[in-house]
Amino acid sequence: MKPQIKHCWGLKWRSKNKLSGLNEYVTGVYPTRSIARREREMRFGYIRTRPDLQSEPHGWKVPAVVRLKITTEVV
Repeated sequence: MKPQIKHCWGLKWRSKNKLSGLNEYVTGVYPTRSIARREREMRFGYIRTRPDLQSEPHGWKVPAVVRLKITTEVV
């Protein structure tokens, strides 16, 4: 069976600190870029105003909106 490919948008969580280094992973999948951007602001917009979360020991950054290519295949 032929693999199915779907394009969508996601939020890539990013944090970098001395204890665990660089961490990046996808936290959500959305059908459109505008929905992903709106969700990022609603869920993670507060990080911009919190220098205590951006510095050690957390090292958080506001998630980036990224395009995803999801491939599914029946084995």
